[in-house]
Amino acid sequence: MNPKATPAQLQAQVSGSSFYAGMRVLPKAERDAMYAVYAFCRQVDDIADDEGGKREDRAAALAAWRADIESLYAGGAPGQAVLIADAVARFDLAKEDFIAVIDGMAMDVEQDIRWPVFDTLDLYCDRVASAVGRLSVRIFGMDERPGVDLAYHLGRALQFTNILRDIDEDATIGRVYLPYEPLAAAGAVFSDPLILVADPRIDGACRMLAAKAHTHFAAAKAILATRPRGHLLAPRLMAAVYEPILKRMESAGWNTPRKRIRVNKPALLFTVLRLSLFR
Repeated sequence: MNPKATPAQLQAQVSGSSFYAGMRVLPKAERDAMYAVYAFCRQVDDIADDEGGKREDRAAALAAWRADIESLYAGGAPGQAVLIADAVARFDLAKEDFIAVIDGMAMDVEQDIRWPVFDTLDLYCDRVASAVGRLSVRIFGMDERPGVDLAYHLGRALQFTNILRDIDEDATIGRVYLPYEPLAAAGAVFSDPLILVADPRIDGACRMLAAKAHTHFAAAKAILATRPRGHLLAPRLMAAVYEPILKRMESAGWNTPRKRIRVNKPALLFTVLRLSLFR
């Protein structure tokens, strides 16, 4: 095994993230598999976000990952996909979902995403977020239909929340993920990303995306309320932590200067305890 793919190394890669609190409550096999999926996502995301690298080099690096995944599933040498080999074998993870994540990262590499039409934004979110959810729900042991539905809704809810939280960070690298339609309706000027995100008129577009995120959070919580089969403390925790972040952003608004809303660690620990006791 690649030494960087050991459970200890994978845990070290995620231990500083809010993701870690949600995953550590899983049984060991499921936890190690989730660490592997997360580490894969981190690696391909780092390729996409490497602003110092040439686009053609980053595209080639993603293509190499795609080829290694194809080889893994064909029974050949897995190359760097050895990182996920154990998780794939144990939980029958779908190749298409790993490829979808890479395809999402490729959208960032092909060109900096700026004010996409909503259908394009939704496709991007399906690839970089809901595809990860589809991998996750297999590891959690969910039945297919509720699992796919949960991945669809919770993935979009979390990704929309992240987009709204990361507006300024994304603009500094030339990206604006806010959808075109509400920006155009508000009269925003589509020029430089830093100029656009400083325009107070983006507040309305942000609130539209926040409303869609709330709709997806509600749908995800409705699925979880039916108590489907599986280890579901982790997705319950992600919903319980991120929807309050969304509400805090709505209360503050999106006019400049914006202060990035962060996870409150004591509140996170309390939420873990509460959900553990009352699931």
